[in-house]
Amino acid sequence: NHSLKTLIISLLFAGSTSLILPKLGVELLPPISQGEFYFDLELSPGTPLARTDNAINLIAKKLQTDNRVKSTYSLTGRGSLMTSSADKGGEHQARLQVMLHNSTDENAVMTDIRQYARNIIGATTSLNRPELFTFSKPISIELAGYDLDELKKYAKLLTQRMEKSAEFVDVANSQRKGQPELAIHFNQQKIAQLGLNAPDIARLLAVKVGGNVASKYTLLDRKIDILVRSDIQERDSITDLQELVINPGSNHPITLASISDIVETVGPAQINRINQQRVAVISANIALGDQNSAIVSATKLITELKLPFSVVATFGGQSEEMQQSFDSMIMALTLAIFLVYLVMASQFESLLHPLLILFSVPLAAVGSIYGLYLTGTNISVIVFIGLIMLAGIVVNNAIVLVDRINQLRAQGVVKTIAIKQAAISRLRPIIMTTLTTILGLAPMAIGLGEGAELRAPMAITVISGLLCSTFLTLIVLPVLYQLFDYKTFDVTEVSKSISTQTKGNDDLAEAANV
Repeated sequence: NHSLKTLIISLLFAGSTSLILPKLGVELLPPISQGEFYFDLELSPGTPLARTDNAINLIAKKLQTDNRVKSTYSLTGRGSLMTSSADKGGEHQARLQVMLHNSTDENAVMTDIRQYARNIIGATTSLNRPELFTFSKPISIELAGYDLDELKKYAKLLTQRMEKSAEFVDVANSQRKGQPELAIHFNQQKIAQLGLNAPDIARLLAVKVGGNVASKYTLLDRKIDILVRSDIQERDSITDLQELVINPGSNHPITLASISDIVETVGPAQINRINQQRVAVISANIALGDQNSAIVSATKLITELKLPFSVVATFGGQSEEMQQSFDSMIMALTLAIFLVYLVMASQFESLLHPLLILFSVPLAAVGSIYGLYLTGTNISVIVFIGLIMLAGIVVNNAIVLVDRINQLRAQGVVKTIAIKQAAISRLRPIIMTTLTTILGLAPMAIGLGEGAELRAPMAITVISGLLCSTFLTLIVLPVLYQLFDYKTFDVTEVSKSISTQTKGNDDLAEAANV
């Protein structure tokens, strides 16, 4: 009796989600507590292995007295990991693997480890969980440019600003210092005057310092390399290198110092390139808020840096993966709704009725938004999967209701009365199917057991969306049908089919009596 008012109130209720939607957090995947994580420690390049081992053992010894920790495993000297990355190896790096009795203690133990690590002077630390579906950190900023010194400068400034921010922890900069090294700069003019050439001198130095495998020694079934190089007393310092003879066997020996300059320097650990451009990657974990708010904060810090035109900042890692995943999920959701519409249009032989039924999909989205807000759940790929499921589930109730209305109208019942009778007769099955679905998903929504962080958002999305859609479908769908449906039914044809069916039933009854 008040169709227009009911529709306006329903639309206002749906529009209220525009105030709630910006308050929802956005992330690629919910963080999963697996009861296991690892702590990476990096000291200054060139630090001896023993000192690095002592530093990582300080953390390990503190955790030994922690009842929450099940076991720890440390690895010092990351070169044994056989990694291909140049900045992930060396005696100055170590990793501590930590396993807990209860995964719920993970965040608390990680906070304690960060406090312990602050006492290690000159150390760069990071805490990481084993990730599912991705190997990237939540925040990854790529500064692209050609000048390495300029990249190093702005990467350092951005790293310092992010470390001071309370939203980021475990900030890491790919522009690390490499190992201390000696650079030998040849004087090409002197080399030419002496009748020598730089490649031969370089190869001779490599053999004297690094050595050369001259042969192999057989011991039982083993082959042992015989490495030939200068004695350690002849290559242990810059002075020793300067006195190396570069023309052995000559009557006039020439030392390395006479044709070159030896400079002590630090080489780059590695030069990263993305899309053929040199980049500095600043990555971090999120301490407060969600991934979307962290991106906003990072963007503000980048703006405050006032980067030159030669340096371009972009977001990669999970931020880039999140955008790609959301785009594909939106496309999948649109395709799901379109396919549902095609099926209903072919069955109802109408274009209007499927549109009225599809109105329950945005009503379900309204319920999902409220459900996520009330439970404090962030929008993620898992939530989008729940929305795609909803697109096929919530239309069931509307299909049952509209189909019954059409049956009654085909029998000659007036539209208003047909709507009332259909709503009364279909209320019980609609409530039953809704409750069975909700109760079936309830254990998943409670979020008990390992991996509950992945299951709960999908269940919350489906349950809240189905509840809201069912409630509003019983109110809004009859109103929409009342306002927009003007289809006429041929009652004569229906009456003929009913009379034919009745006559057939009478014949069957008579045959049964005989």
